[in-house]
Amino acid sequence: MLSSKFCHILCWLFLISIVFAGCSGTDSSPLHIQRQSSQKPAYGDIIVDGSTGDASNLIPLLSSDSTSHDVANLIYNGLVKYDKDLNIVGDLAESWEISRDGLVITFHLRRGVRWHDGHPFTAEDVLFTYQLTIDPKTPTAYSGDFLKVKKAEMLDTYTFRATYDKPFAPALMSWGSAILPKHLLAGKDITRTPLARKPIGTGPYKFKEWVTGQKIVLVYNPDYFEGRPYIDGYILRIIPDMATMFLELRAGGIDRMGLTPLQYTRQTESRLFRNNYNKFRYLSFGYTFVGYNLKNPLFADKRVRQAMAMAVDKDEIIRGVLMGLGKPATGPFKPGTWAYNPNVRTYPYDPEKARALLAEAGWQDRNGDGLVDKDGKTFEFELLISQGNEVRGKCAEIIQRRLAEIGIKVKIRVVEWAAFVNDFINKRRFDATILGWTIPLDPDLYDVWHSSKTGPQELNFISFKNEEVDKLLVKGRSTFNIEERKRCYNRIQEILAEEQPYNFLYVPDALPIVQSRFRGIELAPLGIGHNFIKWYVPKAEQRFIMMR
Repeated sequence: MLSSKFCHILCWLFLISIVFAGCSGTDSSPLHIQRQSSQKPAYGDIIVDGSTGDASNLIPLLSSDSTSHDVANLIYNGLVKYDKDLNIVGDLAESWEISRDGLVITFHLRRGVRWHDGHPFTAEDVLFTYQLTIDPKTPTAYSGDFLKVKKAEMLDTYTFRATYDKPFAPALMSWGSAILPKHLLAGKDITRTPLARKPIGTGPYKFKEWVTGQKIVLVYNPDYFEGRPYIDGYILRIIPDMATMFLELRAGGIDRMGLTPLQYTRQTESRLFRNNYNKFRYLSFGYTFVGYNLKNPLFADKRVRQAMAMAVDKDEIIRGVLMGLGKPATGPFKPGTWAYNPNVRTYPYDPEKARALLAEAGWQDRNGDGLVDKDGKTFEFELLISQGNEVRGKCAEIIQRRLAEIGIKVKIRVVEWAAFVNDFINKRRFDATILGWTIPLDPDLYDVWHSSKTGPQELNFISFKNEEVDKLLVKGRSTFNIEERKRCYNRIQEILAEEQPYNFLYVPDALPIVQSRFRGIELAPLGIGHNFIKWYVPKAEQRFIMMR
């Protein structure tokens, strides 16, 4: 999945500060009770993670895919972060004050923090990161939040102040962005820096090795300001095929992965898995969608997009592909959260009405070949998906079959992840695609939906433009009044439901599985990774030694 900004992102993407109402609507308890250990936490061992896609760039400012952000989150810190209960707490900032009018935030930074190369972290790094982010020469999708800052200043070595001229609701959490090292990047071309492949941060893990298409290796930071992680090393193995990754899990070649619904419900019910792994299930902070390239004339008429929504049975996908482990998506927010609007227009499965809408838009089967046509051209397009995502592959096949029933021909194209992002999505070389966004904890949707964010490598990659949505996006982030914000986001969801620039498919359950020698895992509203530095393996069960 793209990360939320593609991490807050592409499973953003992107991608990707106001609190969600927890993991509502889904059983959030682990299926199997974790082993309890009377032994004290011990340092040592290595955790091996699995990913279908490689990272693209380990400077978070320049990357939009979830793999890059997941790895970078272990290497870098922001000034603030979310705790397990979705409250904003300090990270590199020890404390902060916000003025009565909400326009001035003064951060007091931690003292004694060092970059992985030993250089001290100071407010100069924060000011530099801000300046780098808003520099027009920096090819980033994330400048929007910092462009709202009227004045950024370093008051002293460990005090940084941001002043806004207007209220900006996501202001505090926007400073959760990764802070970058001034002493290594100042005066350099950020698009050519070796830090993209060999990053240096302040986080709990240091970079060790990256073998493209195979693995990324991190080693613990002994001087981490929150205390050194118990687990000595982190290895991310790139395994493009989910079935192969599962075989590696079964054989002990990896310790953690996200299961497919079939793997969760059936393939991990044996004694081997019950005795050696812990499974978890909770409604994820993300949704999966079909996105249409709106510059393609095929998708210019909203009646066509509405017809395709009616032709695809979301319940069929949730039952047949997700095995019931998810909920239908009606828009860009997680059901049960304060910004979610449950009253938008929906599109129940209705192929007859879909055909009627297509005919209304001028698409009819005029020659009896089973395909609708208009102005002498048949309605056919390419649906782009990334390699290795078994669930999306099955979704694509269902969509292909259902659209064929209303006279639309779909060709499925599978592309390796790095090429998928860099050569197709970022360059707008696609007709339609199946992707996922990570849902940011603040409902600000500006970077994904505002018409100004359609440039190369920006997150509105479908080129959606709607004047009312633009105004509501600005208004929604320009007030601290939660009721006013909710009215803005309710209306945005109504417009998106009507316009159907995405066919919002489903919000899946997150289905992580972890080898049971790892203790200290705590399921919370944020998921299971919030306390990763506290995970440990009892000394007697440790398997690997990390060579530094």
